[in-house]
Amino acid sequence: MTTDKPATIQQHAMRYGTFMGIFWIFKFAFLPLGFTIPLLQLFFILLTCFVPILGYIYTRKFRNYYCEGVISFSRAFSFTFCTYVFAAMLTAVAHYIYFRFIDEGYLVNMYLNQLEAIKSSATGEMLTSVDQLITAFSVVSSLSPLEITFQLISQNVIYGTLLALPTALLVMRRKKQ
Repeated sequence: MTTDKPATIQQHAMRYGTFMGIFWIFKFAFLPLGFTIPLLQLFFILLTCFVPILGYIYTRKFRNYYCEGVISFSRAFSFTFCTYVFAAMLTAVAHYIYFRFIDEGYLVNMYLNQLEAIKSSATGEMLTSVDQLITAFSVVSSLSPLEITFQLISQNVIYGTLLALPTALLVMRRKKQ
């Protein structure tokens, strides 16, 4: 027995969150590679800038195909927020695998090397800022892969919340009378 009950926000957010999570994992692969091939670092940044656009596209698609072109701010926000949360959860698995089995301190060491190179030519306030960044990366290097993963998932959820607000404002559409 099948029903014609429309799918819920959660079901669609899970589907689109999976697509976005796969995109984030693909994008993340360019971060460590960018230290050896700088063009890939630029590609990582461009893909990161595309994330809010992708969130907008998915939310608009949800509105047009599953909400008959009408969606309230709260419904659009809920959908977008849930999409980002599901993407963050999927990406967290890849982050954990990377930091647990592959990285071995590579990312932190590369950032520290770059900061040390900058520090040698820095003066005044720039030198203070670089020293603070070096201290911060030293703290990050002491974190376990699981702790780094939790930091990244919380960061992704916070950014997702911040991105969901303007996305919901742009996508919401009231019923025409």
